[in-house]
Amino acid sequence: MSKFDKRGAEIVKDGSIGRVLAQVDPIAATLTDAYTVPVSTSAIINSIIVTNRSAIATSFRVSTAVAGSVDNNKQYIAFDFLIGANATLELGTEVTLAATDVIRVYATLATLSFSIFGVEIT
Repeated sequence: MSKFDKRGAEIVKDGSIGRVLAQVDPIAATLTDAYTVPVSTSAIINSIIVTNRSAIATSFRVSTAVAGSVDNNKQYIAFDFLIGANATLELGTEVTLAATDVIRVYATLATLSFSIFGVEIT
């Protein structure tokens, strides 16, 4: 169960406070860099929230590229995942990323919003 501070920010396991690391509204059918871990930093990704702002169901992809490597099938944590009309879902698997790792997103239609939450550790 999550714990929150008095401002409503999530407190993660090590006591750090989670925050919005990135928000992106990608164009249709284009793999887009959503978040890059800064140099000399690691990041714990707590969740990725995907929202479909349309009355039409669609699908999306999410990948993690070690050190920003070129796109490769082995990087995908969600591939052509269906999301219903006007729906929101959470990919809640906690993932730790190293400096310069990249989270990429892809939306079949230009109606999805992605929000990435976590903690950066320097």
